[in-house]
Amino acid sequence: MDPDSPEEALPGLSDRPLGGWGLLQVAAGSGLAVYAVWAGILMPGFRRVPLRLQVPYLPASRAQVANVMSLLKGRPGGLTDLGSGDGRIVLEAYRQGFRPAVGYELNPWLVRLARFHAWRAGHYGKVSYLREDLWKVNLEQCKNISVFLAPSVLPLLQKKLLLELPTDAMVVAGRYPFPDWTVYRVEGEGVDRAWAYLIQAQRQAPPKEPTTESCIS
Repeated sequence: MDPDSPEEALPGLSDRPLGGWGLLQVAAGSGLAVYAVWAGILMPGFRRVPLRLQVPYLPASRAQVANVMSLLKGRPGGLTDLGSGDGRIVLEAYRQGFRPAVGYELNPWLVRLARFHAWRAGHYGKVSYLREDLWKVNLEQCKNISVFLAPSVLPLLQKKLLLELPTDAMVVAGRYPFPDWTVYRVEGEGVDRAWAYLIQAQRQAPPKEPTTESCIS
């Protein structure tokens, strides 16, 4: 699944009727040209998120998506993507049989772009992209979690996942590993690497001793 921009998507739409909803999605996707400025400066929802919890949008590559799916292969149930961006991981999870496939994303432009991608793939209404703050989402029923988030966010997210996820849940992290967790499996190399973690193993692991630096700070 190659990265798609709204500009790349438009030529492929010339031979299929769009209708009112299709035109709305194209307009929404094209508006991402001003995403960086609007999200960082003007968007009220983004301003309410503390700076250390803000995660810049960087779409997953085809290799990264493939590595995440490889780690999740054979897992039953649905998939939840926290910070789902343009929705490509959720869409691929649906293609590979995960039900439900749900993405949570705070940025409304990215939610619209994800829905446009789902519509173009013929899966609109079959996958869910919800505009919600991932820190406020209840994860008690989620068995499979994927995250592509900044390193500064992962230590805090560890606590939320350990508190809320069921014992048989698995978490897959792309680009950056969780700093304190014991990895179950690794797939890929370099920037495309993904790490899988079993929640049961994290809960059974003894707490890590604080380092000298952390004691001083």
